[in-house]
Amino acid sequence: MSAGWQLGVLGTGLMGGPMAANLAAAGHKLRVWNRTLEKTKDAGTEVTVCTTPEQAVRGADAVIVMLSSGPVCAEVLFGSSGAAQAMAKGASLIVMSSIAHDEAKAMAVQARGMGLIWVDAPVSGGTVAAAAGTLSIMVGGEADQIAALHPVLSAMGTVTHVGPDGSGALTKLVNQLLVASTICAVSEALLLARQGGADVARVRQALLGGFAGSRILDLHGARMIAGDFTPGGPAKYQIKDTGAAKALAQSLGLELPLLGLADQLFTDLVAHGGGDLDHSALILELERRNGLRPKALA
Repeated sequence: MSAGWQLGVLGTGLMGGPMAANLAAAGHKLRVWNRTLEKTKDAGTEVTVCTTPEQAVRGADAVIVMLSSGPVCAEVLFGSSGAAQAMAKGASLIVMSSIAHDEAKAMAVQARGMGLIWVDAPVSGGTVAAAAGTLSIMVGGEADQIAALHPVLSAMGTVTHVGPDGSGALTKLVNQLLVASTICAVSEALLLARQGGADVARVRQALLGGFAGSRILDLHGARMIAGDFTPGGPAKYQIKDTGAAKALAQSLGLELPLLGLADQLFTDLVAHGGGDLDHSALILELERRNGLRPKALA
């Protein structure tokens, strides 16, 4: 099947809205649903807005899910809402939310048991990449089924098949471990530079040209220096992912100290009022710990 798929999209918030807009721009026909109707506006005008998940998925060739968490996905798809039951046999269920590894594997079993094709395909790149259609899409599932979905997935970014059911979710947890720990390191580095008396903006610029350079130092470092924590990735979702990664590591008998520290720092940031700020606001928690009276925190 080529361009012109009938798609259902569940979740059109910060990420799902621009992703849906790119799918529509690629020539696919969309029916979208979001709990908060106001948030469907980012999906564009070339979509049909539905009032229930069942309406959005009925008759769809594939359904894309971009909801806030694994439990929310499970409830909307398999709980009282029963959206998965309204899907046609043989349709593809593409869960692009960041969910735990065990949640992805359990939902895959449920979906396949209902005659659906399952794909877990979380993304990385944030709202900027979602809008540009340049997300990194890490996909778990069966190779031939993923290849058939290329016209849909490629409209949102670059697709990498990383393994069987659940592998996409696992890769996203690995991604979040790296992101969270790097945000912590960049926060500490910039705070040390500032309190030591250096021009922190110039320090960042110097570091970007060397081995310490990274996208997080570039993008989030700039946010930290400017004090602009308008959420691209809210901190409250970061601890969902670090918590899931921590639980998986424990189940595998792994000791991952950096992951544990990052999870604690982000947990404290949220506890002190930073849950709705961008995850780059982690520097505020370090300021609080050092008695520097950060804005936006208790």
